[in-house]
Amino acid sequence: MRKIAFVGLLVGLFTLSAVAAESDHPKAEFFGGYQYTRLEGGVNANGFNLGATANFKDYFGITADFGSSYMTESGVSFNNYTYTFGPQLALRAHKAYTPFVHALIGGDHASASGFGSGNGMAFFAGGGVDFNFNQYMAFRASGDWMMLHGNGSTSSKNFRMPIGVVFKF
Repeated sequence: MRKIAFVGLLVGLFTLSAVAAESDHPKAEFFGGYQYTRLEGGVNANGFNLGATANFKDYFGITADFGSSYMTESGVSFNNYTYTFGPQLALRAHKAYTPFVHALIGGDHASASGFGSGNGMAFFAGGGVDFNFNQYMAFRASGDWMMLHGNGSTSSKNFRMPIGVVFKF
């Protein structure tokens, strides 16, 4: 009876190690790409987005996101910079694609030529999907609702759409 229990224990340990090896997820992801931003009041801006995610589990990571948007209209240049951090949840059930959601909070810096600049808070809620080329590279399409608060006012009818390339390590 002891031999059967010992063999069962060994088989169980080998099975667990095989399952652990199968759920190999990237430990870090780096994103870079284009960002379209639609701000409350009808401002359409273009820019870039950079991000990094440290994955602690197959499904859980912490993301740092840095975005920038620029626009010039009627001789006025508008710049908006965001730097946010927060949790990201990913569903790695398929090798071809990886959907994810995140909630990010941080800071915002906006400036307009001739009108000055201001700092505030930024909150993003959204997600997207990585279309995996292989285990090291993917194309990302995502979208976020943005709430920006600064200079005593809050604008909550904002949207951004980053697209670009993800490198996974």
